[in-house]
Amino acid sequence: MSTLIIEGGHRLSGVVDVEGNKNAALPLMAATLLTEDTCVLTNVPRIADVDVMARLLLDLGAEVEGIGSPTLTIRCQTIRTHEPDRALVGRLRGSVLLLGPLLARTGRAYIAPPGGDFPARRTIRTHLEALVAMGAEPVDGPGHRLEAPRGLAPASIYLDEASVTGTETALLAAAAAPGISEIRHCACEPHVVELCEFLASMGAGITGAGSHTIRVEGSPRLGGATRRLWGDYIEAGSWAVVGAITGGDVEVRGARAVDMEVVTATLRKLGVRCQQRDEILTVEPSTLTGAGRITTGLWPAFPSDLVSLATVLATQADGATLVHDWMYELRLFALEQMSGMGADLFLCDPHRIIVTGPAKLRGKALDSRDIRSGMALIAAALAASGQSRVEPLETVERGYGTLVERLQSLGAHVARV
Repeated sequence: MSTLIIEGGHRLSGVVDVEGNKNAALPLMAATLLTEDTCVLTNVPRIADVDVMARLLLDLGAEVEGIGSPTLTIRCQTIRTHEPDRALVGRLRGSVLLLGPLLARTGRAYIAPPGGDFPARRTIRTHLEALVAMGAEPVDGPGHRLEAPRGLAPASIYLDEASVTGTETALLAAAAAPGISEIRHCACEPHVVELCEFLASMGAGITGAGSHTIRVEGSPRLGGATRRLWGDYIEAGSWAVVGAITGGDVEVRGARAVDMEVVTATLRKLGVRCQQRDEILTVEPSTLTGAGRITTGLWPAFPSDLVSLATVLATQADGATLVHDWMYELRLFALEQMSGMGADLFLCDPHRIIVTGPAKLRGKALDSRDIRSGMALIAAALAASGQSRVEPLETVERGYGTLVERLQSLGAHVARV
């Protein structure tokens, strides 16, 4: 386990490049199992979660070249098992995305309970119901076990929640089910659209990407494809907060302007001076002000993945901000430890927190409990006086590649221990 030592109070400046979206990389990697042909993914983020998914593919029988680099070449002529490694599955919630491709290729899919952030609070019921609708049958045994002895069949599916990975699970299965499936109440996030476009380039017929209803004309014979991932707008928003909270002047490159609109709108509510031009976001020294209210929601609302960072930024804003994240409880709970840094926080309930600022933060030992709140605590430590310790650093590195090096390139006084 590693610890990030941070000496706060230093203004950051410089340029930082974001890589491809983690939440696109994982489903696209799972999609490569649907074909025996070679697939190539570029602009892949060099993060721990991608490495775990690559190791899962290797365990299943795929050939994977370029692990740890921005380019992955994947070919899966033969799948040697329908039961991915339990230990790896337990480290990655995205391993649930293997269910559909395994059912399509082998007729069976046995996986242990997926791990990752908040495993006890995030079920995969939506995923399982979609697969059952397409002909999969649950079987007894530990974990999640499905069989499709007659193959997957097209279906009309209503998702009980607009789950991103639930939508992606349904898309992956439908792409391999001969005939036309209609999936309703879909998630509309950009990474869902990326999966639709990748499956279309593999030979599936897809209409409605980016809407709540997607029609898929599946094919039993999908081919190889190549895809450059769009830049990660969540990562870009994270670096923008790091710049703003330290009074810095930071240029963030690589995320599409259309994706960043939902982020920059909320940053401006908090008084952040920022400009987006093509794929370049600039953040200038700003006088932060309370936003009144910030509420997360389904795309294109403000994303829950950035609510922790927005909450930390609000501690340095003049006035009060009510932050409401109706999706996940534990992200806001993780920020409660900032009270010991001097932050003025009032946790109303598991979904709402009132932040009053500006507060003079003091360094403290901090616990990174998930990827996003961990990055938010690093941002808080960068703005605080004195020294902070954030651990385990590996939790944050699941979603932010070369984190220490990029912080140092912006002038942060940080060290890995």
